[in-house]
Amino acid sequence: MSDSDDYRIEHDSMGELRVPAHALWGAQTQRAVENFPISGLRMPRAFIQALGLVKAACARVNAELGLLDAAVAEAIVEAAEAVARGEHDDQFPVDVFQTGSGTSSNMNANEVIARLASERLGGPVHPNDQVNRSQSSNDVIPTVIHVSACLRIEQDLIPALDHLERIIRQRAAELDGVVTTGRTHLMDAMPIRLSQELGGWASQIAYGRQRIESTLPRLRELAIGGTAVGTGINAPEDFGQRVAAVLAQMTGIPFVRKPDLFEALSAQDAAVEASGQLRVIAVGLMKIANDLRLMNSGPLAGIGEIALPALQPGSSIMPGKVNPVIPEAVCMVAAQVMGNDATIGIAGQAGNFQLNVMLPVIAYNLIQSIELLSHASAVLADKAIHGFTVNLERIQNALEMNPILVTALNPVIGYELGAAIAKKAYAEGRPIIEVAAETTGLDREELERILDPARLTQGGITK
Repeated sequence: MSDSDDYRIEHDSMGELRVPAHALWGAQTQRAVENFPISGLRMPRAFIQALGLVKAACARVNAELGLLDAAVAEAIVEAAEAVARGEHDDQFPVDVFQTGSGTSSNMNANEVIARLASERLGGPVHPNDQVNRSQSSNDVIPTVIHVSACLRIEQDLIPALDHLERIIRQRAAELDGVVTTGRTHLMDAMPIRLSQELGGWASQIAYGRQRIESTLPRLRELAIGGTAVGTGINAPEDFGQRVAAVLAQMTGIPFVRKPDLFEALSAQDAAVEASGQLRVIAVGLMKIANDLRLMNSGPLAGIGEIALPALQPGSSIMPGKVNPVIPEAVCMVAAQVMGNDATIGIAGQAGNFQLNVMLPVIAYNLIQSIELLSHASAVLADKAIHGFTVNLERIQNALEMNPILVTALNPVIGYELGAAIAKKAYAEGRPIIEVAAETTGLDREELERILDPARLTQGGITK
């Protein structure tokens, strides 16, 4: 077949084509490479892993049903599992921005696996008739989206969120005795314990994990078995159920065939739902990261309540400057995930009649969001929250001068007198307790009891 050291001649239903001599792929993949020189972005590793797993599962079921010779099936399984392990990632060159069904990526896998299987078998294995037996790109790619998302959520994201929540709660317990100034509208408000502030962060993370977990049952439903339009043409009736069961055995995730295969092919609502839950997690991470940035700000002209770990020089021109680089990186991750969610939402609308035609971009963005949030959560926990220190003196000085403490006197002296005391204390730069002692007639001991910041973090009505 080869007429050059650099390329060989392959053919498909459209004719002959030059393919790089070293390539495991064939003509259809090569056409995609030449047709879509768009972004240079390839389908992610998690997608290729899931694609290999799906191809292996399909080969096993085809053999069980007598649709593939056992030796051929075993060669396909071995090749597909090698693809899943990442041994041939350089053989998947197709751009993310390709045919909307992902047919180019499916055929890329079929051709690579067929060539590897042929080498193992010592005889030809056909990419369509054997590797793609009982399948269509139209059910394989939606299946791969769900499988890859489930794997990365269960193996990466949930453990990372658990770790982040655990670190936050550990720090909250350590800092339970530290009372600081609460802030609303970025303005001084009533006191709060650092443990209460961090506890709010931890709960955001816990709720985010619960939200994404609540989506998993729908992501575990697979489109496989629907083939071209949802009817299952050219596939045995129970093919999808069998493949889902094999994938469950291979991964430990309880995959099932989706009850309605027409919905499975034409819509990507489960992926859109999952992306929406990832967006919520991103919003929570951005809130936490921005709180850390503000608490760390200064150290002289900002709030300066905490000092984040110094990880690297912060300026190419200002010596000694150290910036909150981890929270900044986390905020950028959150922004990317929010943008990915917008893309996935738009792409989810592209279910024209019996097929969604933006599957590759859904896969790319969904996997990227999961992976970014996983890595960012771990980094935020280990390189920011775990090691920050608290400036107790600064916190205490600000707390003593906080005129809003007068709120605790409202039930005793009324709102209007309290407002007058707060304004005077602020204008004169004096502690609220001094001005209140001069104004209210209450003795110092009683004022100290009512205005005790730690007591005020417990809520309730002043008596």
